Amino acid sequence: MCGILGLLLADENAYVNQMLYDGLTVLQHRGQDAAGIVTSEKGRLHLRKDNGLVKDVFQTHHMLELRGNVGLGHVRYPTAGSSSCAEAQPLYTNFPHGVCVAHNGNLTNAEELTDICRHQLRRHVNTDSDSEVLLNIFADSLIHGETTKVDGKDDAMVENIFAAVEKVMKMCKGGYAGMYLINGIALIGFRDPHGIRPIVFGSRKSPKSSNGNEMMDYVFASESVAIDTLGFDLVRDVEASEAIIITMDGKVHTRRCLPENECKFAPCIFEYVYFARPDSIMDGISVYESRLKMGEKLAYQIVERYPDHDIDVVIPIPDTSRTSAVQAAYILGRPYREGFIKNRYIARTFIMPGQETRKKSVRLKLNTIKSEFAGRNVLLVDDSVVRGTTATEIIQMARDAGANKVYLTSAAPPIRYPNIYGIDIPTRKELVAYERDEEQIAKILGCDWVVYQRLGDLEDSVRESGECPEHGTYRFINYINVRCIDFRFRIFPHSHPTSTNSIYLQITKQVVSAELTLLEKILTTNTLPSSTTSATILPRKRGDEKAPPTGCLPVVMMGAKICQMIKG
Repeated sequence: MCGILGLLLADENAYVNQMLYDGLTVLQHRGQDAAGIVTSEKGRLHLRKDNGLVKDVFQTHHMLELRGNVGLGHVRYPTAGSSSCAEAQPLYTNFPHGVCVAHNGNLTNAEELTDICRHQLRRHVNTDSDSEVLLNIFADSLIHGETTKVDGKDDAMVENIFAAVEKVMKMCKGGYAGMYLINGIALIGFRDPHGIRPIVFGSRKSPKSSNGNEMMDYVFASESVAIDTLGFDLVRDVEASEAIIITMDGKVHTRRCLPENECKFAPCIFEYVYFARPDSIMDGISVYESRLKMGEKLAYQIVERYPDHDIDVVIPIPDTSRTSAVQAAYILGRPYREGFIKNRYIARTFIMPGQETRKKSVRLKLNTIKSEFAGRNVLLVDDSVVRGTTATEIIQMARDAGANKVYLTSAAPPIRYPNIYGIDIPTRKELVAYERDEEQIAKILGCDWVVYQRLGDLEDSVRESGECPEHGTYRFINYINVRCIDFRFRIFPHSHPTSTNSIYLQITKQVVSAELTLLEKILTTNTLPSSTTSATILPRKRGDEKAPPTGCLPVVMMGAKICQMIKG
């Protein structure tokens, strides 16, 4: 898991260095191991990268040298290769043209591809990084790709780039999203055939635009929050197997590089659980809303399994779990309290390499407010429990602070298998849930009981959180538009018991059935039923429960038409 950013400004005299720096700072949560920026200034590349945080890698004299109106940025979390600064990105090869890459993800056949690069393509691979393999295969394909010139369509170079990206996608297996910068030619954003890793695309009107001469600036980023912060408008997510080429003259070319039958959309669900910032939107899904749903479903499961629970207070393990904890406390009818204070100058412990480093850093990162624990039965809410190192230390801290009983709940299901698509979980033996049930896990962690999210509930939490930017969150988008998404669950067990008789699930099914009935009525009459307001059909924005949303009928009609298509 890394953070990537790419910018192309229409004004050739403008500099992207400060925007890349600001954007990488916003994406710093995706990796604290290394950072890098490359810019292109009238055919000349300027590169700065090193181990460390963004604020440490780039000093004033570095920024002054990063001139140019187009560039790439990267923050690294090592999942393949080593932590050497030589593997910090962006990576560069001089032939052809001068090509740079910024990559997020993991290639599962990197070793095989390295051999191909060295022995068949005769290209030197200098590091153990799979990103360098991704760079060399693209560069070689760009040289040898066959181009078919079609009158009235893209020029030869653009066709050659599409052909090179297509070859990359056919050869490279795994989960990846990335950007290529071809010096003086184009900026390219691309996503693997399954859309496992996220990448979004944005634009804005260039300050250089004048009457009758509208020019556009463009941006690619791992998360929409970077696009928002930089003052761009989010256009959309890059689709699975898609490449978007922006040439230096500002023309945009898009294409799905592989046929649809070879592309099964399966984004990594751990992005919603842990990696992404809550204010990001990925594949039309609000990360914040999905985490609220996770907390809600956890609370219903606790009530179902422990109807006579004695929980006094709900406390999140900061920061990611806060959103889920707030909703869980609301459903349980128990107070939400901040019991841990976080030192914000310590990196995220899950991302820290090495078990001993993680264990040592927990008490440096968190301190307890003892009055919130003393004599109470505490429910701790965490986003996930991976190795158990952090959870064990935190549970002991709660007991040391005077907690009577300590219960733990996880917004993610038990993680029992390694993830090979870009998360640093290399061996099963590191995972506390591997070959253990909840009772055994609770004993190891030192808590009174532990409750994990059910896999089906986690999947539903994300699917039910589709967002319509103009009108808030609507249920028909959740159950119709987003239903086709098949999330990638490599880190969770392939089967997990799911309750089919809980009151919550029964209510949900009744609500969906009622909605579909109303949508069918709208479809046949082309108007809202006289006894039904738009507020009856569509939930309002959070915090505005009384007023019906404005302008929502066209959106409802769209949902009804989708119903008709699915039914047909």
